[in-house]
Amino acid sequence: MYLFTHRYNINMTKIVNEIKNLAYDRDMTLTALADEIGKAKNMKYTLASFSQKLNNETISYKEVKLIAKILGYKIRFLDIK
Repeated sequence: MYLFTHRYNINMTKIVNEIKNLAYDRDMTLTALADEIGKAKNMKYTLASFSQKLNNETISYKEVKLIAKILGYKIRFLDIK
């Protein structure tokens, strides 16, 4: 199991780039990822609304956890001290 932020610095990179890179690592497009999110949430989840949330950095933590699960990652908080 990989760490969700396994090589991306969350302070240096916008969430959109992190998720794009993680999806790319799994050979998944953002369109396919949006479709999978919609299936998991049992609702229509369009690429446009997904992209808007990513670009505005308004995506919820709950959605980020779902994205991590879909992509086969887990989120882990590391003590930086």
